[in-house]
Amino acid sequence: MLNVLIAGIGGQGSVLAAKILAAAAQARGWKVRTAETIGMAQRGGNVTSHVRMGDAGEEVHAPLIARGTADCVIALEAGEAVRALPYLAPDGLLVCAQTAIPSVETTLSGALYEAEPLLAYLADAAPHFLAVDEAAICDAVGSRKVANLVMLASAVAASHGVSFGLRDAIGAEELERAMEACVKPAFVAMNRAAIEEAFARAGAQPIS
Repeated sequence: MLNVLIAGIGGQGSVLAAKILAAAAQARGWKVRTAETIGMAQRGGNVTSHVRMGDAGEEVHAPLIARGTADCVIALEAGEAVRALPYLAPDGLLVCAQTAIPSVETTLSGALYEAEPLLAYLADAAPHFLAVDEAAICDAVGSRKVANLVMLASAVAASHGVSFGLRDAIGAEELERAMEACVKPAFVAMNRAAIEEAFARAGAQPIS
């Protein structure tokens, strides 16, 4: 059983990323269940997507990941990574975007909100940790709108040899085929470029 939790804020595309991962798993013949927990997403609230995959042919009876059992947590924002950290398994992998996005409350209050302290905390707290410069990859592709696919592909590429092998099971081409079935044709090329660029840079990203 593989458990992957994708955490972000409203508008970042965490639900779409989960849908693509689930589609890729289903194409392998795996049993898959997904669920979303959404908190005021349209106002910048948190969105958490659960993807549970029976990679050994087993049935998946419940869609929600229990705390402490996520093989991989993919965080599209550093603050949401801290919120999702309790779900990570004792030998799990946390993949986190380096860009911090302040909440409306933080912006209105004028409080300082930076990613660096959060990333430093996460690097110490997570069993295995990878910080992804998703903005640089998005800029190389030409759009910040594909950050969700950049993070998903980075996590799949990085998971090999940690505590589970998502990369062994789902490669770049399989993600691309799943993506093509889930997004509008006008956005296929841009999202394909995001997946390929993330995989190309995966080896240069150190995992702690």
